[in-house]
Amino acid sequence: MAGHSKWANIKRQKARVDARKGSLFTKLSRAIIVAARSGLPDPEANFRLRSAVEKAKAAGMPAENIERAIAKGSGNWTDDSPLEEIRYEGYGPGGVAVLIEAMTDNRNRTAAEVREAFSKVGGSLGESGCVSWLFRQKGVITLEEVTDPEALLLAVAEAGGEDLKVEGTGAEVYCDYTLLDQVATYLKKEGYRVQEAAIRWIPSTEVHVEDPETAKLVLTLMERLDNLDDVQNVYANFEIDEAVMESLA
Repeated sequence: MAGHSKWANIKRQKARVDARKGSLFTKLSRAIIVAARSGLPDPEANFRLRSAVEKAKAAGMPAENIERAIAKGSGNWTDDSPLEEIRYEGYGPGGVAVLIEAMTDNRNRTAAEVREAFSKVGGSLGESGCVSWLFRQKGVITLEEVTDPEALLLAVAEAGGEDLKVEGTGAEVYCDYTLLDQVATYLKKEGYRVQEAAIRWIPSTEVHVEDPETAKLVLTLMERLDNLDDVQNVYANFEIDEAVMESLA
């Protein structure tokens, strides 16, 4: 099972727990703040903000929290701790490449926390650019309740999408990240249920992890990084066979 797909599934399963802890709401608020700051504070005119708001609503985030985050991003709310986006890169157990997107008000604190997560499993935080060349940015649209994959394939082509992966009753549509809004909007108009539309880092090559202990360490690293409040997204290029995953259950 591909690393980014496996981790996406794990994250969806733990989303409710994160919401109860409040950590997910913190991450979602920061995403809204930065999105509102990067463009117009109107979700209808700012696709990045609209996506962040839709994700927050899907997680059950209160409307007043969303409005406050938009106000902070647009400068209409006093905030003594400005946020900045930063990317970290490193290698995990077994030579797995890991790319992290974070939003922080303190670079030193976040770097120390990320470095510690790597060191605890025998990995290492690297220099900027050390693994990003192993990934490419793509627009990824997650759909729910896909009943006719062939019809969806035609719709994806019409919308300007590049690829399609069906998993169970759902699907992921891949496109050029600059066309994400166009493709997502088209699919919605065609009646497809869009769960999420986001720009992700997709690995161009993958590391096959066969050793169960190494696989366990890789998943531990991913979870530790994702649990950091400043970390927004974690991507990796590992692939773990179903048999190995079952041995870890």
